[in-house]
Amino acid sequence: MAADRSFYITTPIFYVNDVPHIGHAYTEVAADVLARWHRQAGDDTWLLTGTDEHGQKILRTAVANDTDPKSWADRLVAEAWLPLLDTIDIANDDFIRTTDERHESAVQVFLQKLYDDGFIYSGEYEGYYCVGCEEYKQKDELLEVDGDLVCAIHGRPVEVLKERNYFFRMSEFQDRLIELYESQPDFIQPESVRNEIMHFVKQGLADLSISRSSFDWGIKIPWDESHVVYVWFEALMNYITAIGYGTDDVNFARRWPGTHIVGKDIARFHAVVWPATLMAAGLEVPKRVFGHGWLLVGGEKMSKSKLTGIAPSDITDTFGTDAFRFYFMSAIHFGQDGSFSWEDLSARYNAELANGFGNLASRVIAMVNKYFDGLIPAPSGYLDADLAIQRTVAKAAEDADAAIERLLINEAIEAIWTIVDELNGYITVQEPWVLAKSSDTRERLATVIYTVSEGLRALAVLLSPVMPKATAKLWEAIGADGLGPLTEQPIREAGSWGVLQPGTAVRALEALFPRVEQDVAAADERR
Repeated sequence: MAADRSFYITTPIFYVNDVPHIGHAYTEVAADVLARWHRQAGDDTWLLTGTDEHGQKILRTAVANDTDPKSWADRLVAEAWLPLLDTIDIANDDFIRTTDERHESAVQVFLQKLYDDGFIYSGEYEGYYCVGCEEYKQKDELLEVDGDLVCAIHGRPVEVLKERNYFFRMSEFQDRLIELYESQPDFIQPESVRNEIMHFVKQGLADLSISRSSFDWGIKIPWDESHVVYVWFEALMNYITAIGYGTDDVNFARRWPGTHIVGKDIARFHAVVWPATLMAAGLEVPKRVFGHGWLLVGGEKMSKSKLTGIAPSDITDTFGTDAFRFYFMSAIHFGQDGSFSWEDLSARYNAELANGFGNLASRVIAMVNKYFDGLIPAPSGYLDADLAIQRTVAKAAEDADAAIERLLINEAIEAIWTIVDELNGYITVQEPWVLAKSSDTRERLATVIYTVSEGLRALAVLLSPVMPKATAKLWEAIGADGLGPLTEQPIREAGSWGVLQPGTAVRALEALFPRVEQDVAAADERR
C-alpha cells in the first residue's frame, strides 16, 4: 500500500513515579487503535509514546525509595512501562524518555531560540504548587480541607513556593490562540474540552514560569545552569524532539504536525501552553488535541495516589489482551468519562465477544467444513437478503472510517458491530442447516455460506486494529492469508464484496473468546 498522507499520533509521556494502571493503558490503546487503522489504510503513520522522568515528584519518589532519580526511572521503565506495551499489545514506532540525550539536547536548542528571540525573561514568582500535578495552581482551582488548601485532583495539600525563575511570555499569544480555536473548531476535541479551554484563555493568560532553582533534577537552562526547565515545559517538547527537531529536518518535516491524545486533565497544557510555545518558535501547531475522559472507579478518577489504580494485567490475565482493548474502546464513549466495573466487563465479554463475534466465527467455519468439505463455496446468484448483508458491510466500513477520522473509536466499533449482528441474524433467518437437507437448495446454501464467510473476511480486516490477535487467528482460519498478511489489507476497501476466493480451504479455529465465569469478588479482592 502506497502511503498518500501522513498520520503522526502521540500519547502523553507518563510519569515514572509509580507503575501504570488501566487509565494509562486506556490512552495507549486508543492511540494504538488509531495508528493501526491509519497504518492499515496505507497512511505514513508514526506512533510515539514514552515516559516523563524529570521534576520534583520523580526526585522525591526516588529519595523515598533510597535511590537516585535516574536509577529509579531506569528501573520503572524496564520493569513496568515497557512491559505494559507488551501486555496490551501496543505497536508503537518509538519510545522516548525525557532523560534521552536526543531529548535533552534538542530542548536546550529550542529554549535558546526562545530566549534569543525575546520570549523568555527573568522574574520572581510566588504561588501554590501541586507536586502531584507538577503545576502551579490558582486559588479557585483548590479545595479547602481542614484549613489546608488541597489539589482538587490529588486531594493533597499544595505548597507555597516563591522563586526567582525564568518566564515564557505566554500572555502575548492570547489573541492568536483564540483565533486558532475559532478558525479550526476541531483543533481541540471533544467540544466540552474545547469550551473549557476557550473560556480559560478568554479570561486572560499570564506569563508562565518555566524554570526551577530549588532542586536540580531536570534539564539545565542553557544560559543559566543554576536553573532547570519546568518539567511540563520541556516534557511537551518530546513530541518534536522524538522526530528530529534540530537534528533531522527531513524527518521532522515528514512527521510534524501531529495529533495528541491526552487525558482531559492535561488538555490545558497541550492546547494552550504547547501551541503558544510553538508559535513563539515559528513552528506549526499540532493538528489536533483530543482530551479524553477519565476512567472512574467507585465514582472517582483512577489514581495511584488514592490507591484506586488497577493493573492492566489484572484484566488481561483473565480475559486476554484483545478483550481488554475491545472493552475499553467500545464500552466508553471516547471523550467522556466512563466507569469501570468487573461486572460490566464480564457481561460484555460473554455477550459481545464469546456469544456474538466468537460464536459467529466458530459457526461459519464449522458449516464450511460440514457442508462443503472445508472449501469456501462459490455463490450462485444473490437474493435481497444477501444484498442487504453486502450493503451492511459497505456502510459499516465507510461509517467506521469516518468515525476514526473524528477520533471516535467507540462509534467506529459500533458501526463495525452491525456486521456481527446482521450476520448472526442472517444465519438464523436463512437456516443453512435446513437448506443442507435438500440437493434442490444446494446452490442457495452455497450463496448463504459464501455470504457469511465473506462477512467474516470484512470483520477480520475492520477489527484488526482493535483486536489484532483474534483477527489474525480468524484471518488464517478462513484461509484469507492467501490474500496476504491481514495487516496489509487496505482497511478503507474492507467493504468491497467478493474478495474471499471460492475454493479457499478453511482451517481449524479454536474459540476466539472462550467463555469466562469471572469471580467478581475475587477480582476485586485481587485489585
